[in-house]
Amino acid sequence: MKKYVMMLVSLLIAGSLILSGCGKKTEQNSSNGSGDSNNSHTATTGEMHHSDSGELPQGLMEKVDPTYPIGSQVIMSADHMSGMKGATATIVGAYETTVYAVTYTATTGGEPVKNHKWVIQEEIKDHNKEPYKVGTKVVLNADHMTGMKGTTATIDSAEQTTVYMVDYTPTTGGDPVKNHKWVTENELSAE
Repeated sequence: MKKYVMMLVSLLIAGSLILSGCGKKTEQNSSNGSGDSNNSHTATTGEMHHSDSGELPQGLMEKVDPTYPIGSQVIMSADHMSGMKGATATIVGAYETTVYAVTYTATTGGEPVKNHKWVIQEEIKDHNKEPYKVGTKVVLNADHMTGMKGTTATIDSAEQTTVYMVDYTPTTGGDPVKNHKWVTENELSAE
């Protein structure tokens, strides 16, 4: 009898550990300056992909004479992800485009990801030359997060600006992030 009780207790503990792991969410810092606590790169649907390939979407134009040239060191004020705000970054690319915050539901399911920052014009399937208006529905070619590519998204905001691809080490520690896409010019300051 003692053997069966011990086995039952072991199964209950193992089951609890498995269930508690399933409920975890990977979250980002929630402050974006507008009071929206749901802006998200790493919300409930998955983690940010950090491809170190630096592959760029077709048609993306390099910025001539950017404020922060390639190789320069900057401080990020962006808080899309944990460990990003306050981190020193190195500029690896600067591009002139329209940048969007979008809301979408991942192709893998789950809760909608609200105010995801950032997707650029060239990461929208069959994109127009003209910027999209707030409220427009688009199909994403961006693959920043699991389940993002191929999903329909709603444009939350649009801004013509310079976007940067950066390398940085999170202030929270961990491995360096290579070729992070995207940080806008107003999310950077000189070191």
